[in-house]
Amino acid sequence: MTIWHWVRHGPTHQKTFTGWRDVPADLSNQRAITRLISYLPKDALIVSSDLDRAVSTADILQGNRKRLPHDPALREFHFGTWDGVHFETVADWHPELSREYWEKPGNHRPPGGESWNQSAVRVATTVRRIELTYPSSNIIAVAHFGVILTQLQAVLGITASEVLSYKIDNLSVTTLDASSSKALTTNYSP
Repeated sequence: MTIWHWVRHGPTHQKTFTGWRDVPADLSNQRAITRLISYLPKDALIVSSDLDRAVSTADILQGNRKRLPHDPALREFHFGTWDGVHFETVADWHPELSREYWEKPGNHRPPGGESWNQSAVRVATTVRRIELTYPSSNIIAVAHFGVILTQLQAVLGITASEVLSYKIDNLSVTTLDASSSKALTTNYSP
């Protein structure tokens, strides 16, 4: 059985949609990082999204763990023309679409971006590929809020609307064991 330890990258302090735009993580909270390193399994493989905020977080967590190549399929949702734009501005530009994107996640997608369902399929395909390549492993995956929510949704068998009520803090760990349909979320406060 493969156990996933999903780590949300360090904070970016962005006040806008932040999807595929490459912004750095603030990894200055050494206390939180030290606690996180000691919490994570020592024998785990580590993989991350290819975006800088995930790569740099994975770099700081790696230690003696085997590193897998950065994977672009583990990127945050693609927000298209909304990326880098403040939420209120997006609501002004696309009032109905922006509301439905969050209230009824599924097939709604930002202009030039991808829907919740498209993102979930992208991530799930990659998760299955990694599980087949490294069966019965502990895997630390440093990724993004939306990516982690899609996996939590899949393991718990709940809707996208329901999973949006879960809190996934920066530098938190969401441990998922798909074989037993259990999820344990542990948050580390920066």
